[in-house]
Amino acid sequence: MAGPTTAERGERQKLESGPPRPPLIGRLRRLRRLIVLLAAVVLAGAAAVWIVYGSPYLRTERVSVSGTKVLTAGQVREAADVPVGSPLVSVDTDAIEARLLRKLPRIDSVDVVRSWPHGISLEVTERTPVLIVEKGGNFIEVDAKGVRFATVSDAPEGVPVLELTVSKRAALRRFTADRLVREAVRIAGDIPDAVARDTRTVKVRSYDAVSLELTGGRTVEWGSVEKGRAKARTLLALMKADPGARYFDVSAPTAPASSGS
Repeated sequence: MAGPTTAERGERQKLESGPPRPPLIGRLRRLRRLIVLLAAVVLAGAAAVWIVYGSPYLRTERVSVSGTKVLTAGQVREAADVPVGSPLVSVDTDAIEARLLRKLPRIDSVDVVRSWPHGISLEVTERTPVLIVEKGGNFIEVDAKGVRFATVSDAPEGVPVLELTVSKRAALRRFTADRLVREAVRIAGDIPDAVARDTRTVKVRSYDAVSLELTGGRTVEWGSVEKGRAKARTLLALMKADPGARYFDVSAPTAPASSGS
């Protein structure tokens, strides 16, 4: 049997050796394009970093303050101590928030926001007093969370005075003074708006003996913090039914009483 011809052997060798390899110059061109592309990416990244951190275009230049009522914008800026002139992206907003809450207890919360390209915005929410405690001729403001956050020389208008008349021994035995303050705050939050406007003093003799002194020499025996909403509804009904009364007892809202008309 005759063997393969020369032409057949040549075709077989081509098939076994695979497709022809690209010329060397083609590989060099592709390598050069890849190097150029990588260099462009590196340069673009370096330019972006310089713009954000090194250029004068994204620096912190101004600090705006909003939401203040008692505090001034100057007080907030001073306490915030924003690093003006530094790259805006590097400003530590969490640190600014922590400084404000530490230095200015009147602030309940604050949002520190970058305002591109040059600003830091401080959006402040101040605490609102719901009770005040008189001490040494001054007044300590207490908010709805029971936090004593500020001492002022003049009593804020429309905020009741808290009087703790419970003995220290009794307070330590059952409830601390701070606990009684928190209970009084909860009661102040339950007082109906129409009555709250006339409330001058919240007196705490014990945990379950709290009374309110209103304008016109009127007194409300409130009792404990329990069933506050029911007591509020009952008090409004009593005042409507007996508008001339001077004493109201809603400590047991299912069995209220009024007198002194």
